[in-house]
This record gives sequence, C-alpha cells and structure tokens, in this order.
Amino acid sequence: MSTTLSSSEARAAPMTPRAAATLIVLCGAIFLEGIDVAMLNIALPAIRADLNLTTTTLSGVVSAYVLGYAGFMLLGGRAADIFGKRRVFLSALAVFIAFSGLGGLATEGWMLLLARFVTGAASAFMTPAGLALVATNFPEGPQRNRAVTIYASTASAGFSLGLVLGGLLAAIDWRWVFFAPVILALLIFVAAIRLIADRQSRTTRERFDIPGAVTLTAAMLLAVHGVTRLEHPDQNLAWTLTIFGVSAALWLAFFLIERLSAAPLVRFSIFRSGSLVRSNLGALLFAGSFFGFQFVATLYLQELLGWPPIETSIAMLVIGIDAVVAPILTPRLVDRFGNDRVIFAGFVLAAVSYALLLGMELDWTYAAIFPSMLLLGLAFSIAYSPLTIAATDGIHEDEQGLAGGLVNTAFQFGAALGLSGASAIGAYALGEATSAEARLVSLQTALIVPVAAAVAGALITAMGIRRCRDLRCDQVLPS
Repeated sequence: MSTTLSSSEARAAPMTPRAAATLIVLCGAIFLEGIDVAMLNIALPAIRADLNLTTTTLSGVVSAYVLGYAGFMLLGGRAADIFGKRRVFLSALAVFIAFSGLGGLATEGWMLLLARFVTGAASAFMTPAGLALVATNFPEGPQRNRAVTIYASTASAGFSLGLVLGGLLAAIDWRWVFFAPVILALLIFVAAIRLIADRQSRTTRERFDIPGAVTLTAAMLLAVHGVTRLEHPDQNLAWTLTIFGVSAALWLAFFLIERLSAAPLVRFSIFRSGSLVRSNLGALLFAGSFFGFQFVATLYLQELLGWPPIETSIAMLVIGIDAVVAPILTPRLVDRFGNDRVIFAGFVLAAVSYALLLGMELDWTYAAIFPSMLLLGLAFSIAYSPLTIAATDGIHEDEQGLAGGLVNTAFQFGAALGLSGASAIGAYALGEATSAEARLVSLQTALIVPVAAAVAGALITAMGIRRCRDLRCDQVLPS
C-alpha cells in the first residue's frame, strides 16, 4: 500500500519527449471518453425534440452506454493483457469512431440505442487498455504516479468541459455532439499508431476464456440493467427481480467456470491485494456519490430554480477545477502522505459538499450553491487519481489490463448504482405530490444516497490507513 516516500524516491526522473507525447495521446483518448458522456447528457432534450423519442427511449440512450461500458469492462481489460494493449486500444478506438459517427447519422431511436451501446462497449475495451499502457510505459513510483494523475485528471476535465461543449453544440445541431468526438478520435488514432508502444512481455497464457467471458459479460449486463430499472421501482417489479436473479445465477456460473478454467479470465488471487480491493470499493462509492449528487443538483437547478441547461452546465464547471489542481497538487500530496490518506481527505470533502446542499431552499442563489461545487471539485482533485493509482500498484505487468478493467468497472457500476439509488429514493419520497415544496423535500431526501456513499468510502479508506499504521509503513509497500 502506498504511503509516504523518501525525498530521493519522490523526485521522479523527467519524461523523455516520446514518453510525454505518448502520455498526451493516451490522455486524449480518456478525454474523448469524458466529453462524449457529458455532451450527450446535455443534448438529450434536443435529440428528443428532433427524433420524437419517448421518455423511455431517451433514458435508454443513456443507459445503453452504461450497459455496454460496464458489461464489457473486465473483458476489455483481460483482452488487453492477452491480445496486447496497443492492439486492443487501437481496435477499440476504431470501433468508437465508426459507431459515434453512426449516432450522428441516426434517424430512428433504435439506431441511437445501437450506436450508444456499441460505443460504450468500445470504451470498455479502450479505457483499461489505455490505463494499462500508461502503467507499462512509465516505471512504478513517482513517475508513474504523476502520469496516472495527469491521465485521470484529464478524464475528469473532459467530463467537465463536455458539460459546456454539449450545450454549445446542441444549440447548433445535436448531431455535432457525435461528430465532434469522431474528429478528435481520428486525430488520436493517427498519432497513436506512430507513438504508442506496447512494452508488455510475451505471456505464456495465449488461451482465451470464452465461456468465462460470455458468462461474465452477461452477468454484468443484467446486473447493470437491473440497477437502471430501479429508477422506476414501481414499474414491473417482478421482472426487475427476475433480472437480478438471473444475473446472480450467471455470477455463480462464472465463479465455477473460473475455478475450473486452465486460463481464467480473472485470476481471483489478484484480490489478495488489499490496496486493489479497497480502491475498487472506493471507486464504486466515489462515482456513486457523485452521479447521485449530479442527478439531484441538475433537477434542483433546472426544475426548481428554473435555470436553462447551459447555465446549469456553467454552474457545475467549477467541479472541473481538478483539471488544474490535480496534476500540480495531488502528486505532492501522494508523495507526502500516501494514497490512503489523500483518498480519505477526498471522501471527507465530498461528504461535506453533499451535506451542505441538504439545506437547499427554493430561493437559493448560486452563491449558496458554490461552496458545494468547489468542495466537490477539490474532492475530485485529490481522490480520483489516487484511487486509480492504488488499483494498479503492485500488480504484475501482465495483469495491469485486468486491474484497470476492475477499477473502471467499479467506477461505472457505482455511477449506475448511485444514480438509480438517488432517483428511486427521491421518487419514493415525492409520492403523488407535485408542489415545489414537496419536490424540494424529495430531492433533499435523495441526497442521503451521496452523503451515505461518501461516508462509507471514508470508513473503508480509514481501514487502509489503520492497516498501514499497524505495519509501520514508511515507504511504498506491496499489499
């Protein structure tokens, strides 16, 4: 588990020009993924108006991406380990380009659903491969920590900037929300072919666990689909429970398959790393708390305060402070205090941020909301990157893709869980009431989800701090 570093260890060797260029390309890919998600969320009303989509289909446009992303993430990470990180990264990027373009050309709802599902699946292969390429192109220690910090903060910056770009592009034509990422992805693809090298040593494990891959993907798809259905718990609850039941059966089948497989998709001994387990739980809770908060804050600003989407986007832009702060501050904090203490501080800031909004009123101005947004931006700055670093620290090179897939799956599944949880609790609290006061109370009740998730994340991280103190850690130790 990473803790404090000596002064000599803390000074990372400078990156070579080629290494810096490689990092820029990989950061461009994760930036692309961030803006793609954020821009679409802002453009949804324009898409519905043009294609005359029902509310169910419109929500499906969002959930289709999450289903593809979360369902294929672990498969994508393991594929990067087995078939080569560079090969998987470039192949997934090519699929992303093709189907994002299809989304921009969509004339029917089903075309948009298909495009978003496959784009999400492509991201599920591209993201862990990209993170693994960062991990294998930079030596473990301060230089890799800095590279991962820059990489992770770029993803967050992409999401923050996408909130604004989505509003601007949707005002021109919503199709540019799909075409703009295609242009950026083409530039990244050309640069990646020239710059990215796969330093992975040849593995003797050439077989691919097809039964495990199919079973795992189906289990993940059904689990995430079940979670998204919880946004409307009163609609066909029996069918939702059946989905969860089938998912549970598939998870059990997956575990049995992996136990018997000669070349398992997931080597369960990887979970002996306490750092990896805690960071994955932390990632799930951190993403869940944020997406639950964003859901509540968006409804509060637009439906109760009457702000238009572009003003809502700009109001949330302060969260993107992490793009500036994280690369400068976070590596120094990690070097000085270690991953766990920095992550713990991030969870505490997030919990305070969410709790401050519990007192929201119908006449609040932005001055009253700003502290929550600022604290959340700081929380992202100091927690997001260390969670990613801790998930890959001490993991063997030929399983970096799996480790990256695990942590990104945790982020995505946590996002779906937090969003659905906040939505379900808010809907239950509202009941049949329609007044502004009742809606305000329902949103305040829904905020319990992000607050509780942030507090739980802080408690889990505190366990890592205590463990390290008991071991008298004074350097980077393997978990």
